[in-house]
Amino acid sequence: MQEVLLSPEQIALRAGQQIPYLQLPDRSLAFAAREARLRQLAPSHAMHDFLLFAAALARSQQEALQGYPEVALPDAAALKAAAALGQPPLPALHWRRDDQWRTVLRALLDGLSARLDPGPAREAVRRVLEMEDAGLERQADRLLAGQTAGLDMAAAPLIAAGLQVYWTHMVLAIRDAHGAEGQAPFGRTADATCCPCCGSLPTASVSRIDPGGGHYRYLQCSLCPAQWHMVRIKCSHCEGTKGIQYQSLQAADASGPPGKAAVEAETCDQCGHYLKIVRMERNPAVEPAADDLASLTLDLLLSQAGYRRHGVNLMLLFRDPDDSGGAGG
Repeated sequence: MQEVLLSPEQIALRAGQQIPYLQLPDRSLAFAAREARLRQLAPSHAMHDFLLFAAALARSQQEALQGYPEVALPDAAALKAAAALGQPPLPALHWRRDDQWRTVLRALLDGLSARLDPGPAREAVRRVLEMEDAGLERQADRLLAGQTAGLDMAAAPLIAAGLQVYWTHMVLAIRDAHGAEGQAPFGRTADATCCPCCGSLPTASVSRIDPGGGHYRYLQCSLCPAQWHMVRIKCSHCEGTKGIQYQSLQAADASGPPGKAAVEAETCDQCGHYLKIVRMERNPAVEPAADDLASLTLDLLLSQAGYRRHGVNLMLLFRDPDDSGGAGG
């Protein structure tokens, strides 16, 4: 008789357990954990300087998040309406941004500039600080729509950093306003491949090992960064379950168990897309956005093999060859 291996989700469902659908970040750790992982990955890495720059940016993001000012939020009626329609209540493409996001962005970049040595990175920060409000808004619109045409590629990660802090604050503020049941406004939406809070694409997925998400797979939003549950061995783009394979770099993560890489790409032969998965059971220190940046070589190899990425890392964008849109990380 053939033995069938069950996924953690299947085991939980057979036992009648409730799998938490949503995992929201802790305000005190949302970007601090990313900074710590980037600094851990940077030594001896080919992208050493960029990873340290991203770490400094994450620190500035964490500081900005800690003292974020009040901004306009959807009221109870708007939350209820979004839930009834199966739509995210803070849609990145349609949400009318509060002017405060620009104020916080500029304060964030002032702090970042003080941490940077003279060079291209600090020059990029200066240029963003000198942008007029209308220019910042145009760049933000293109970023959130995934359009590379007309996007300032050097400024994009900096502007994205401000948008990430803004959306993270709104998600956490709504949760806090709703007390113990704060996850209720962020229920399942019609499109399971995008964030239920803001509708953005994921950066990567993570196999969690903490008590609240034990060994289940979650997609992490590229913007807010909420995590929502998606069963394993299921394409995050077409939601198919056939032709799923796992690819990794030849050199496994030296900090994890021998022979098993902590970062893999889940590829789908049906639709030709992929998304990385970071496995905490192989290295508890992994952080989706940081480990995604540090495994850029895997993206390049998959692109050469003809796969397209489902998802984006707003800290590292590339311009499409036809310059018609579709920013990808």
